[in-house]
Amino acid sequence: MTQTPPASASANPFIPVRPDWLALHTEEILEPDLPIVDPHHPLWERPGNRYLLPDLLADTGTGHRIDATVFVECRAMYRAHGPAEWRSLGETEFVNGVAAMSASGLYGDTRACAAIVGNVDLRIGARARDVLAAHVAMSGGRFRGIRNISAWHADGLHTSSYQPPPGLLLDPAFRAGYAQLAPLGLSFDAWLLHTQLDDVIDLARAFPDTTLVLDHVGGPIGMDAYAHRRAEVLAEWSAKIGTLARCPNVVVKLGGMAMKLSGSDFHTRPVPPDSQTLADTWRPYVSACIDAFGVERCMFESNFPVDKGMCSYPVLWNAFKRLAAGCSAAEKTALFSGTARRVYRLEA
Repeated sequence: MTQTPPASASANPFIPVRPDWLALHTEEILEPDLPIVDPHHPLWERPGNRYLLPDLLADTGTGHRIDATVFVECRAMYRAHGPAEWRSLGETEFVNGVAAMSASGLYGDTRACAAIVGNVDLRIGARARDVLAAHVAMSGGRFRGIRNISAWHADGLHTSSYQPPPGLLLDPAFRAGYAQLAPLGLSFDAWLLHTQLDDVIDLARAFPDTTLVLDHVGGPIGMDAYAHRRAEVLAEWSAKIGTLARCPNVVVKLGGMAMKLSGSDFHTRPVPPDSQTLADTWRPYVSACIDAFGVERCMFESNFPVDKGMCSYPVLWNAFKRLAAGCSAAEKTALFSGTARRVYRLEA
């Protein structure tokens, strides 16, 4: 039940991060005192691609008030030995150590990895209960849920480091494992493409007591065969988002829109985009989600360093603040910290 990596480097879904290029555009921080919980980032050590606590803090320390962050699984530091279904405990063990370092206060005010979203392959069915309980026990009270990547397309689009099987969310074995989440008070982060939104709608309806977090605004595709079909994709995606929003157990992360999947070409330009350009580009997706779900079920996310190939951390959050410019103080609190605190059960 392991997932197979892409066959070649040409299938790499990540845009290389170029610090010198990012430094070509800087901005004054908007609303620097607005509290933010960044509910979506990994930590990893990969060939030529390191993002560990110092790298995270270098981003969160660029001027916005980042009170806390949520780690989301990326298959980092899995144990090298033992039964396959238990090896992901290594990731939770690693991240919990990082969280403990941050909680000491020695690294500043940001509480990195205050909540952990790990990975347990739910296709092991009811046996997932014991593995999930082990993650909870190991986490020092920080483990909040899991993510199983389900982003799959018949055209072979590569949107993550691992390719899931087709139809994962509909798999009876997966659902037998999914049924173990709610009794343990755990949520599920769903990363999929807009062409799979019917699957996640069915899943949310089948398990109304399980909180489902839709990552990256539900993955509207803007690349390859979809590059010239933006209006069609937006209409199809927004209709499905409206249907999904009628499931009260679903919340949505507003972000992940600076990936290759989006079809944007900002990373090919001489100078990085400014926050107004990003806000104008992302507004149709963010507005549709907020209109459908309401601010109490939406949260802005960085998805760094994956989105860092197209923009810097301060510019990204400036773009989000521009998108929320017409919101009340209470609405901004929900979008930037309140929803994330409630969903991932973080102390204020």
